[in-house]
Amino acid sequence: QVQLVESGGGLVQPGDSLRLSCAASGRVGSIYVTGWFRQAPGKEREFVAAIRRASGTAYYPDSVNGRFTISRDYAKNMVYLQMNNLKDEDTAVYYCAGRPNPAGNNEAAYEYEYWGQGTQVTVSS
Repeated sequence: QVQLVESGGGLVQPGDSLRLSCAASGRVGSIYVTGWFRQAPGKEREFVAAIRRASGTAYYPDSVNGRFTISRDYAKNMVYLQMNNLKDEDTAVYYCAGRPNPAGNNEAAYEYEYWGQGTQVTVSS
């Protein structure tokens, strides 16, 4: 089993930056890809970024537009999501997810087996 714990959420103003952290424990060696997803009230869960644990190769949807950066600390089993120039529409619960399958669709939530409890990000003036 793998446990994922997110942290770093909070209330910020438009234009601010925030860094989310995801700490993995347990059988972390079984995770090939770690992703970040977000879900706003009344909306579908949305892919934000993903990173391959071994190589550090990152993936983003077009909607992020270079504002978000995913990174990992391999030795510490940590994955980070740096979010810059935050906008009101970035308000959501952000989830960290782990995928045991090295292949598959990075953007599909169903591909991920392990999920954290989520951390709330609120962008408001």
